[in-house]
Amino acid sequence: MTTGVREQLKTNEINILAPAKAAFYSAVLPGLGQAYNRQYWKIPLIYGAIGAGVYFYRQNNRYYQDFRQAYFKRLNGLPDQYPQYTDDVLITAQKYYRRQRDTALLLTVLTYVLNIIDANVSAHLKQWNVNDDLSFKTVQMPVGRQSGLGLQMTLKF
Repeated sequence: MTTGVREQLKTNEINILAPAKAAFYSAVLPGLGQAYNRQYWKIPLIYGAIGAGVYFYRQNNRYYQDFRQAYFKRLNGLPDQYPQYTDDVLITAQKYYRRQRDTALLLTVLTYVLNIIDANVSAHLKQWNVNDDLSFKTVQMPVGRQSGLGLQMTLKF
């Protein structure tokens, strides 16, 4: 009889370093913390989001550099690749693509940070005690001079 209790205690042991380990793994290599938590389906989502962020960063940076270079050539009196655009259009295009590039970088970094937070939280939730030992019982509670019927729920941590 006591071996059954010991077996239950062994299965309910909590590894307090597991969340930190999962977060560290995800910080070193995105998705590795999810693999540590055995949530393999999240890994393609993480790499897809980070890959999309890197793609849009590079694309917008290329356009930004093109318009910037064309504007500097025009200031120096050299021919540029956009003779159909005015100086104001070149300046506006530079601002637009710089803003888009910076937004893509911000979203990529945010995805990386959320990857770490997700690994940590998932490791914490794996240790959450979800058993069927919830009990409800009716109790008779005194209310003033009369007694009433109530419902009591007991949670044991």
